[in-house]
Parts: sequence; C-alpha cells; structure tokens
Amino acid sequence: MEDIKARIYWLMGWRVVLVTLLLGLSLAFQVTKGERVETFYALIIFTYAVTIFYAFLFRWFTTPHVLVQFAWTQVAVDFLLETVLIARTGGIESPFAVLYVISVTVASLVPRRRVGLVTASLCIILFGILTNVQLYGLAEIWGWLPHTRLSAAETLHAFGVYSLAFLVVGFLSGALADQLQSADQSLREKEQGLSHLRAFHENIVHSISSGVFATDEKGQITSFNPAAQEATGHSFDQVQGRPWREVFGWYPDQQDDDLMQEVSGNMRFEVECKRSDGNRLILGMTLAPLHERGEKTGLVGVFKDLTQIRDLEEEMRRKEWLASLGEMSAGMAHEIRNPLGALAGAMQMLRKDLQADDTSRRLMDIAVREATRLDTIITEFLQYARPPALNLAEYDLNKVLAETLDLVQHEARSRTNISIAAAPCSGPLPAQVDQDQMKQVFWNLAVNAFDAMPRGGELTIATGCRKVDVAGRKAEIVEVSFEDTGEGISKQNLDKIFLPFFTTKRRGSGLGLAAVHRIVDLHGGWIRVDSQEKQGTRFGVCLPRTADSGVRLWHEGREPWKRS
Repeated sequence: MEDIKARIYWLMGWRVVLVTLLLGLSLAFQVTKGERVETFYALIIFTYAVTIFYAFLFRWFTTPHVLVQFAWTQVAVDFLLETVLIARTGGIESPFAVLYVISVTVASLVPRRRVGLVTASLCIILFGILTNVQLYGLAEIWGWLPHTRLSAAETLHAFGVYSLAFLVVGFLSGALADQLQSADQSLREKEQGLSHLRAFHENIVHSISSGVFATDEKGQITSFNPAAQEATGHSFDQVQGRPWREVFGWYPDQQDDDLMQEVSGNMRFEVECKRSDGNRLILGMTLAPLHERGEKTGLVGVFKDLTQIRDLEEEMRRKEWLASLGEMSAGMAHEIRNPLGALAGAMQMLRKDLQADDTSRRLMDIAVREATRLDTIITEFLQYARPPALNLAEYDLNKVLAETLDLVQHEARSRTNISIAAAPCSGPLPAQVDQDQMKQVFWNLAVNAFDAMPRGGELTIATGCRKVDVAGRKAEIVEVSFEDTGEGISKQNLDKIFLPFFTTKRRGSGLGLAAVHRIVDLHGGWIRVDSQEKQGTRFGVCLPRTADSGVRLWHEGREPWKRS
C-alpha cells in the first residue's frame, strides 16, 4: 500500500509539473501572437485546484482497493481534460494529442495491472469522436473544433498514426508494468528471505552462550552479542567504535602485534582483563579474519569466560599443596615442639645457675629468644592447620572493630609516623561471626599494614554494607576495609600473599595473612585485594550478614583473594 501511495503522489506531482511546462509555454506562445488564452488559464487553474482537492482527499484513503479506484478517477479526469485541451487547440492538428500517450503510460503503471490496451482503446475512441466531429464540422457553430485544413485522407491518416501510437504505447507500457510487477514481487521475496536469514543469524548469535564480537578493518568493534555484554559488563553502546584490544585489555608485544595484523586463520589464546566493575576476567578467545567477497573486512572473535574454571584449578592446586604440606608439617611440628620446649627450658635454667661472662650470657639470651620465636611460629602453624571450631553469634562488627582498635592504636604508637583514620558506617553492622577470631583478622591486617609503611603513613579503616549478585540473585554483605599508603604489593607476589610461609619480611613467619584468609573462608566470606606498587594496598574483608545467605567464594566469578 505504501508503494501505491508513493506512485499516486508521483502522479499528482508530475501532473502539476507537466501542465505548468506545456500549458505555460503554449500560453506564452499564444500571448506573443495576440490570441485569446482563456482556455489555457482555465485548464491551468482547474488542474491546480483539482490536484489540491486530490491531496486533501488522499489522506482519508487507507485501503489499497480504494487507492486504486482513486488513481483511476484521476486518470479518467486527466483524459477529459486532455480531450478538452485538444478540442480547443486544433483537434487532429493539436500538438497536445501526445498527452494521451503520457496518460496511457501512467494508467498502466499506477494501478500496476495490464490496462494499457484498455486505456489506449479509450484514447482512440475519444480521439476518434473529436476527429469525426471536426471532420464533419458538427461543433463549428459553437466556435469549437473549426474545420481542419487537412483533407479527409490526411485526417484519416493522422488519426491512424495516432491510434497506432496509442496502441503500441498501451501494449508496451502494459507489458512493462507486468514485468515491473513481477520483478518487484521477486525482489520483495528475496528481501523477505534475506531479512529472515539475517534475523535467523542474529538469533543464533544472540542465543549462544559464548561471547561474540566483530570488528571492522581498523579493529573497531561493530557487533557485541548479549553473552559478550554479560561477560564483560559492557553494553554495546559502550564498546561500539572502540578498539577491541582496548576493551579486552590485550596489548601483546610487537611480534605478536604483527602476527595479529596478519591473521589468516583461527588464533586461540587466553587474555586476562577486567570487567566494567573492575573485577578480574580471564577469557579463552578465538580470533579469525572476517571476509566479505573474498576480501578481509575485519575480525570476528568468540570467547568464553574461564575465570571461575581457572580459579577453581588454582584453588584445587592450592588445597592439594596445603593438604600434603599440612599433613607432613603437622607431624613435624609436634615432633619439633616438644624437644624445643625442653631445650628452651633447659637454657633458661642454665642461664640462672651458671656464672657466665657477658658474651656467654648474651649468646644464651639470643638462644632463648630464638627458641621462643620458633615455638611461636610452630604454634601459629598448628592453629592454621587445625583451626578451632567457629563459635558463631550475631555481633555488631563496628563494636568488634572498636575493641580491636584500642590494641591497634597502642601498636601504632610504637611505630614511626603511623596514623589511623577510622570511618565506621553509621548505625550498627550486625553479622554472624566468631568474635575472637574476627578480632585476630582485624589485628593481623592492621599489623600487616604497619609493616608495609616502614617510613610512616596512614591506615584508613572503614566499614559498610553492600549488595552483590550471587548466581543470579542479590545478597547483602558487610565489608571491613584496611587501606594503607605503604609500598604496595608487586604483581608477581599478589597471588601468593595468602599462601602459608610466604613472606617478604625479614623476620616474618608468613602465617599472618594465611590465617586471615582461613578464618574469613570459614565464615563463608572472601577478601578483596587492590594494590599498586608505591601507592598502597587495600584489603576488604567481605562477610555474609547471615550464615544461611548462600554467599560463598564464587560470588563475583573469581577466587576471593584475587585483586579487584
């Protein structure tokens, strides 16, 4: 129906243009000859008026059948106007007889059916009536159709030529209309099939669980399916037109970069980047060239989120390592602790009984101190390897932290240029925790922050609550953060800080942060770590508000101790 409307608009517009040009030029020619031009004035004015009337009526027609009848009405009126114009301009000798040809052509195209011969026949009948009236002088008494200067034979010859022209134009325009309709129908079917195929392909891309993106020849993203948006946290509007390397944080060395520019087949690799919220994201990506008509027009990438799989693998390796280490070390610790205690006690008795010189006494003090320190390390390890059962109860973490801050403030005064800024949230912060073990977590994190600021700095301790998305549902957690302005943690050490016996301190045991992680893990929580070298570190202890909230380690698709 829209196509019929467009053709009718085209018919009305070209009618005005043709009348203005043909009758306007004829009008100017007649004025120069000094002849009467009332007919031209009347036809021009009537054509404009009837076109305006057509346009006013056109907006009320909404069905194709009515629109076709409306088009036929216009064609019929055009035939009558042309007949009047031809009668007033010489009949068989009129130069405007060619307008019948235009009307026959338009009549064949607008309704889009084989009517060329019908309209041509109508033109022949009207033109034949005019020719006979003129030839026999039937209307000469009214000043219309004066007798032709042609002979009867010439008049019939002219009428025959015009009639043949009308028939040929009618036949050709009808055939052309049929071919045009057939071609248009075929084109519509192909467009519809192409649209269905495109929609089918888009549905496939939108439905698969893997992330899919496409780029142009410059590497700028042009397509980003819903799975890709969900995995990265970026919407299509946020990544459209951006280089894909920037979105995924992929910056290989120059050799790999040259290889990427010459991708001729599938290229598989893993890339570690960040989601839009800053969380770690590991992707297994397959990259391939995108071809169109045999030419490379861009790249297409398919990726899968491997973060949880890699974290699970790391967690399993870590647990296997810890299990074997703990089984071996626990037995050794017991065997070492007993003789070590006896040795330390014997040295203390000897120091009291013997009258040794200053050097021997100093050496004896060192031996006793180191034996005591070794016993402390073994005790901490046994506590880590065999933690006591949790005594969970609902406590206000703000109050638990406040009680720990008294000890932390005292420790800070023994350090150099250390200041503490506390920023607890307003109101209580209830959570199901073991109060004593949570105090140990807060104490260890504070002391660890002091050790990271040997030349002084500020430790900011804050509390709050927020919501996280856990397996498609929201859960509320509480968070206690310790942020220092110290030396920060190097990237190569960031994944090792919670491992037992790993330490960068000269006299550290490497069990403080391991115990912190173990306690938080037993509470069903996790630790967020964000660190930049020479800029400081932030530890965030995240705990579920209730023990049955279902919030566990994989709430954000990554291992709990990984950096944000």
